[in-house]
Amino acid sequence: MAGIYLHIPFCKQACHYCDFHFSTSIKKKEELVHALCRELVLRKHELEETVQTIYLGGGTPSLLTVKELNKIFKTIYDHYAVSETAEITLEANPDDLNKEYIIQLSRGIVNRLSIGVQSFFEEDLNLMNRAHNAEEALQSIQHALEFFENISIDLIYGIPGMTKERWSKNLRKAIDLDIPHLSCYALTVEPKTALKSFIEKGIVAPVDDEVAQLHHALLTEITEASGFINYEFSNFGKPGFESQNNMAYWMGKPYLGVGPSAHSFNGNTRAWNVANNHKYIQEIENGNLPQEKESLSKNDKYNEYVMTRLRTQYGIRLDEVQDTFGPQYKMYVLEQAEAHLKENLLFLDGDSLHVTKKGKFLSDGIASDLFMLRL
Repeated sequence: MAGIYLHIPFCKQACHYCDFHFSTSIKKKEELVHALCRELVLRKHELEETVQTIYLGGGTPSLLTVKELNKIFKTIYDHYAVSETAEITLEANPDDLNKEYIIQLSRGIVNRLSIGVQSFFEEDLNLMNRAHNAEEALQSIQHALEFFENISIDLIYGIPGMTKERWSKNLRKAIDLDIPHLSCYALTVEPKTALKSFIEKGIVAPVDDEVAQLHHALLTEITEASGFINYEFSNFGKPGFESQNNMAYWMGKPYLGVGPSAHSFNGNTRAWNVANNHKYIQEIENGNLPQEKESLSKNDKYNEYVMTRLRTQYGIRLDEVQDTFGPQYKMYVLEQAEAHLKENLLFLDGDSLHVTKKGKFLSDGIASDLFMLRL
């Protein structure tokens, strides 16, 4: 099974923490949609497997009209083999999800909404410069639940000034609304973002890693008690509502990335499109693919396996490491894991290596210690 990711590079305004590729001008929206469809046709031979997931991210995909979305979907179904049970996700901002738009979406092929709530508190939304307010966040979810069963919301923790109590209330609100999937991320300070500038100027307090770790511990505790499965570090789903798109990525499945800045992966190479709307549209119109590629070495593939699997509930399968990469890699990962096993940051469950609750928040750093730098 394979996936298609489409990057919709438009936003109403720039969130202070965001370093994704986007434009706040939608003048070229029609041209961009046309280019997306043309790229899909140009690359139709790249995916030989059946498409199991279609994911529209961004940016803000909910800025597209239903007519524009349907044009994209028709192109996909005309040129790719799509599973009858495909998960088709649209990322959406609460301020776009009025009831009429939700009803129109529900009459089409979108069967999953991922709503960028981030917080139910005005002070957090204002600090992040989100385009919606707390009331819109609540109303969008209530309307969406009338017409969609499979809904996810994004929440951010570790925000300067966010207390343990406020983070707990965010989680309780989501659980009380009976939302079946949560994606929860620690606020990170990326280079060249407004947030980084504000922190450097003393306008906003620095992000505190200890507070974020405390919030993460509370997150795992509350979601577990409420019946969620923490199937990947940042993702929590009720049984049957785990994101197929997310799991395909973490399990190393191939995917086609379409649109400016979108990345693709086929198991052996990675490719990424130019992060410039004008150049992207121009090159696609000329029949060219504006992308760069890199071939993955055996070490690259091993390191990606370690990084992604350690974040999931499945962990690192030692037999899989041996079968895929060779016995020396299995021996190496066990040697590198020894110190973390002694510190109770990792544990062995049969033939699988997992992070403990204590080690979960540190999983990316632990993974880097298991990387193969050379052989």
